[in-house]
Amino acid sequence: MRSRFLDWSGPIAFAHRGGAGDHPENTMPAFRAAVEMGYRHLETDVHLTRDGDVIAFHDEVLERVTDRRGRIGEVTTADLARADAGYWFSRDGGATFPHRGRGVRIPLLREIIEAWPEARLNIDTKSDAVVEPLAALLRRMNVLDRVCVGSFSDRRLRRFRALAGDWVCTSMGPRAITRARLASLAGRIPRQGAACIQLPVRQSGVPMVEPLMIRAAHRSGLAVHVWTIDDRAEMERLLDLGADGIMTDTLETLRDVLRGRGAWHGDGAPA
Repeated sequence: MRSRFLDWSGPIAFAHRGGAGDHPENTMPAFRAAVEMGYRHLETDVHLTRDGDVIAFHDEVLERVTDRRGRIGEVTTADLARADAGYWFSRDGGATFPHRGRGVRIPLLREIIEAWPEARLNIDTKSDAVVEPLAALLRRMNVLDRVCVGSFSDRRLRRFRALAGDWVCTSMGPRAITRARLASLAGRIPRQGAACIQLPVRQSGVPMVEPLMIRAAHRSGLAVHVWTIDDRAEMERLLDLGADGIMTDTLETLRDVLRGRGAWHGDGAPA
């Protein structure tokens, strides 16, 4: 078996948290809208509930997104089913909250996988506890070939690779990215177990996505994906530099940019 995640014709368009600028983040309505628009790469985050379910959710706590309070690791899946995941979403600065009381809830990761079998998932592990259950779930559902797993923890990524196998697509952790940035000055980046580098344009004021970095990554067979870009001009600039993928909250903007370049594959046709 080999990973199909990076097999794509042209730059990859990632719907960040399903398209967090248009719908409540990491919810079924967001992912559904992204897929209907033609996106085939969905980015999400995962945590583990107290009773062992892998859920799509970014924060450690509920209050920024939902009408409930508490830490994800301390509540059950049944508790989460009663949370309104669209409660605080607003597109007009808080004047209106159109998704309140509409039954928007926090989904299980397996629900997303089952709902869109053609989609590829970029999964950010948000806790140590979720790594092993995530690997087991992906293996049980036989979808390791269509995911890419990332983390802000190098240790979690090493653990996931050990559990899932080195052939599975993973990105680099923060320490690996720092080493990659330094190594790019010599013209080639060590893969460090990863198949791609996913990073912001700048980190702590230091430019991270530069021509030298991208060329060095490509020499080593590493794809470069940039997050989270919502500005049209910046999307164009990064694509001109040779970025292999862009994560965005503004799905229509990125779609229009790629369409203008003849690089939008809304039918989901892989390379």
